Amino acid sequence: MSDKIVASFVLDTFGLLCPMPIIKTAAKIQEMNRGEILKVLSDDPGVQEDMPAWCITSGNELLRIDEVGTEFHAYIRKLK
Repeated sequence: MSDKIVASFVLDTFGLLCPMPIIKTAAKIQEMNRGEILKVLSDDPGVQEDMPAWCITSGNELLRIDEVGTEFHAYIRKLK
């Protein structure tokens, strides 16, 4: 996708496996204000399934997940 998303914060979870990227994401989202966007960097392929599921259960918006080589860049907007 060519649409650029400007993240308010970036969370590096490289080297962490499930469920740690989700746990770290949940903790960071708690510190943020409604409407801010978090970019989560991960090299765990499980993020592709785990992040959308977490966003649904937590009430936050998954804007998209980009696959960049062996990395995954997830963009989440805090809604609550």
